[in-house]
Amino acid sequence: MRNTDAIIIGAGQAGLAMSHCLAARGIDHLVLERGRVAERWRSERWDSLRLLTPNWMTRLPGWSYRGDDPEGFMTMPEVVRFLDGYAVGAPIATGVAVRALRPAPFGYRITTSAGDVLASAVVIATGQCDLPNIPAIAASLPKAVRQVTPSSYRTPDALVPGGVLVVGASASGVQIAEEIHRAGRPVTLAAGRHTRLPRRWRSRDILDWMARAGVLTEAAETVRDLDAARAQPSLQLAGRPDHADLDLGTLRAIGVRVVGRVVGIADGRVALRDDLAETTTAAHRRLDRLIARLAAIADIEGAPQAPPPRPLTPFPPSPPAIDLAAEGIRTVVWATGFRRDYDWLQVPVLDDAGEIRHAGGVTPAPGLYVLGLRFLRRRNSNFLDGVGADAEALAAELHAHLATRGRIAA
Repeated sequence: MRNTDAIIIGAGQAGLAMSHCLAARGIDHLVLERGRVAERWRSERWDSLRLLTPNWMTRLPGWSYRGDDPEGFMTMPEVVRFLDGYAVGAPIATGVAVRALRPAPFGYRITTSAGDVLASAVVIATGQCDLPNIPAIAASLPKAVRQVTPSSYRTPDALVPGGVLVVGASASGVQIAEEIHRAGRPVTLAAGRHTRLPRRWRSRDILDWMARAGVLTEAAETVRDLDAARAQPSLQLAGRPDHADLDLGTLRAIGVRVVGRVVGIADGRVALRDDLAETTTAAHRRLDRLIARLAAIADIEGAPQAPPPRPLTPFPPSPPAIDLAAEGIRTVVWATGFRRDYDWLQVPVLDDAGEIRHAGGVTPAPGLYVLGLRFLRRRNSNFLDGVGADAEALAAELHAHLATRGRIAA
């Protein structure tokens, strides 16, 4: 049985960043990955997807984008190559699934598909986007209606013939709805709470301004309602070569039908809430507050002036329900976010919602850490551009823990 200082579970960007930081401190460790390096980027993303963040934001500790298109957006194969290059030389065991993590004398026992491992410390780096969060009402859909998620969707051609209902208006939902519509399918998008942003503003990418204003690096302890911040939908953006905006207004203009929130399903009918005016108005208020904050920085830098984004033209009232068969809708895409699955975690650190309790990635269990979650320490904690700072901070925490156990020198 192998005994090591630290085990990292997951070889995505979070696990690889932590491995780099532990190696820099001379800490013996092993990364366990159920599939291949960057498995979710390889097998759980649709074919045309690009990163939402510009290439210049593609950086991890000791590794960053080195191409000639810093304002562009990486395709999924390019992201995989980026992470494969970063992983070279790291102590990674691929194809090894973790089946249980439990306390043991002097640390933890990790039971895997390749046998047991003992470690003084463990970093759970399985990330924010673990399993699709499909609502319970999905079970009421007729069996003839195919259900897919952003993790299983690949191309419009792979869907069964007929219309498509996309549920969810965050980044994945609006991008998938647009792509399916442009492929010639009738698409209805059911929108709930969302975060609207322009792709570019005052001659820069909006994320550039958010970085300059310190929005992306806001610390968790400074946020008034951290639970609400962590539950916010992903940014309504698309990483496209033309840097074009993509929001509900864009979708309406090309012919996508936009309706309110899904609230129930029965007898082949999807019940809707007529709340588009409410959700789009709330999204624009948040956008106005953000633009006002960014404008102070843009003015100081002398950036070219630009009018603020306009509120969306009101949408027509949503119908009370959609009859799926009558409208020829044969596919529902659940773009309703993700949940975490910790069934294998046999350490008492989960809250009532099944999430890991932590303070900046440090759990109540000594020597157990979590990395790669939204707003772990900063607003950009689950971004490629943000996970590295968290990894460096947690590597210092882990080093101190090992020192108190006499595993390494202080």
